Amino acid sequence: MIHLMFMLVLAEMALILSLLFRTPLRKLVMMGLDRLKQGRGRLVANTVAATMTLLFSSIIYHATIIHKRSAEASMVNPTEEVLMAQRELEASLIGFSLFLALTIDRLYYLIKELYLLRTSLEAAIIMHQAG
Repeated sequence: MIHLMFMLVLAEMALILSLLFRTPLRKLVMMGLDRLKQGRGRLVANTVAATMTLLFSSIIYHATIIHKRSAEASMVNPTEEVLMAQRELEASLIGFSLFLALTIDRLYYLIKELYLLRTSLEAAIIMHQAG
C-alpha cells in the first residue's frame, strides 16, 4: 500500500505542477478535470476522498493503540516499533494525498475563474474600443 500511496502523491504533485505553469499540458489537464467534474465523476471523487479519510482515521486509531501498548509495557517491542513506523508513514502519505487533492481542486476552480474573468475583460475592452 505504501508504494501505491507514493505513486499517488507523486502523480498529484505532477498534476499540481502542470496546473501552475501555463503550458499546453495545462489545457489538457483542465479539460480532463472538466470532464471529471461532470456527471458521476464528482460522486466518485467524493467517495474516494471519504474512503481515504476513513482509512486515515483507522490508521491513526491503530497507531494510538500501539503507542498505548508500548507505554504500558514500558519496554519497546521491536515488532511494535516497526508497526508504528509503518502506520506513521501510511498516515502521513494519506494525509498529504488528501491535502494535495484539496489543492488540486482549489487550483482548478481558481484557474477556471481566471479564464472566465479574462474572456469577459477582453470582451469588455473590445466593446469599449468599438463604441
